[in-house]
Amino acid sequence: MEIGMKRPVLVGITGGLASGKSTVSRFWATTMDLPRIDIDEVCRQLLAKDMPGWHALRSLLPGTFFTAQGDLDRRRLRTALFVDDELRRQINGLVHPLAQDRLWTLVDRLAESMVLVDIPLLYEAGWQDRFDHHVVVYANRAACCRRLIARDRITPEEAVRSLAVQMPLAEKALLAGHVIDNSGCWLFARLQVMHLARLLAPVSSLTIVLQESP
Repeated sequence: MEIGMKRPVLVGITGGLASGKSTVSRFWATTMDLPRIDIDEVCRQLLAKDMPGWHALRSLLPGTFFTAQGDLDRRRLRTALFVDDELRRQINGLVHPLAQDRLWTLVDRLAESMVLVDIPLLYEAGWQDRFDHHVVVYANRAACCRRLIARDRITPEEAVRSLAVQMPLAEKALLAGHVIDNSGCWLFARLQVMHLARLLAPVSSLTIVLQESP
């Protein structure tokens, strides 16, 4: 960031598997015309062949985790992470610092006064102190299981196991400054997002939105 430039307000939007945090963050970004950084996408780019994350995992994992062409076998890795806590800890220790460095590089390139960051492991990675606002997108376990089964075409047992390896959403909600309840219909959640977006919006962004409203 150039000297004299004011750092943008950073909003960390987190949640859990199938809680709808990405849907919420995309809608918020579109509604308020704000930049959005998706940490999952940042990590996907870092793990592409010959990228820094790929090299880090290549030094840790056996060759069976890579295809014949040298690409990371993401499905195999994802399956292993769900059942191996130590492997998950090691990989997070390698990838999280790289993702955080990339995040600050992207933020420094932006001139907007507020930036939304879609970050699944905000609390687990210990990044919460770097953000001005924390928003947890909450959905009850039944809703998350139902969405996971439909989205990933997995069994109810697999959905329950997937959710079990994550920090409980109720615990995240208690840590957050703001919570969006996305357990029910999208219209209800959308109204919550619009209210919170206008509550936290910088004055310049709020003025634009109000002027464009009928």
